[in-house]
Amino acid sequence: MKTICLPDDQAKHLVGPTPDVDVVVWDGTGEPPAGIDQVEFLVGGYGGATMSPEALARMPRLSVIQLLSAGVESWLPAVPPGVVLCNGHGIHGGPTAELAIAGLLAVLRQLPRFVEQQRDRVWQATEVHSLDGMRVLVLGAGDIGQRVASVVRLLDAEATLVARHQRPGVEPIAALPELLAQHDVVVVALPLTAETEGLVDAAFLAAMRDGAVLVNIARGKIVHTTALVAELQAQRLQAFLDVTEPEPLPADHPLWTAPGVLITPHVGGGTPGWANRAYRLVREQLSRFVAGEPLRNVVSDGY
Repeated sequence: MKTICLPDDQAKHLVGPTPDVDVVVWDGTGEPPAGIDQVEFLVGGYGGATMSPEALARMPRLSVIQLLSAGVESWLPAVPPGVVLCNGHGIHGGPTAELAIAGLLAVLRQLPRFVEQQRDRVWQATEVHSLDGMRVLVLGAGDIGQRVASVVRLLDAEATLVARHQRPGVEPIAALPELLAQHDVVVVALPLTAETEGLVDAAFLAAMRDGAVLVNIARGKIVHTTALVAELQAQRLQAFLDVTEPEPLPADHPLWTAPGVLITPHVGGGTPGWANRAYRLVREQLSRFVAGEPLRNVVSDGY
């Protein structure tokens, strides 16, 4: 019999009865429940909550941590040696890619301007752009990046995928200096790691084409905010940002009023239905764990 730890009663309901599994419920705060020292498989809570190293130390038999988010950076410092970390790859990919496309199209079609005109009851046509014929550079060839590339291709744009390692259909990050000048749109869909933090810096932005659009639906720290603000204020680049650095964005931050930027408050994932998708993955992982089969979504070097 295996013992697992779930973050709350809703998670227990969504997992449902699982053969050969005992369940304890604990989110890492307050007094731990009986049986916590027998836990081998832990499901982390959603929404950025992590467990402290002290809480994890209450589970000496722990061997697997399953997260419900694609990003893992907040958990990495706390994961005990020898414990396998799995992320939520596939849970939020569809909604996040959907928002990336929606935000990009809103910028290209100048929807914020038309919202202002509607508010002011002004009927004034202006030239807008289409994805048709554009070249889109997608940083990240995982679930989100692949989905973004598929959609832009359906809309008659050309998509180029970039990842750490070159493979058929995917260019390496090392090729970015050359690729940036060849594309009209750059979509950031990378995990936050030591390698990617600050990747989109002043030099990166300067290498982008005049009038290009930057889309960030990954993590705010991947983009150097001050450098981006400078490019926006010069009206050389445009941007759609679902994530920022800092986050939440302070009310007096210059990014709010920079021209050519559309901002949403980190709402890419977590749409209705996410929990069902998440715990479908959890059930599959538990089945694999109990059967001694290889787990999905095992994180290596932050990916």
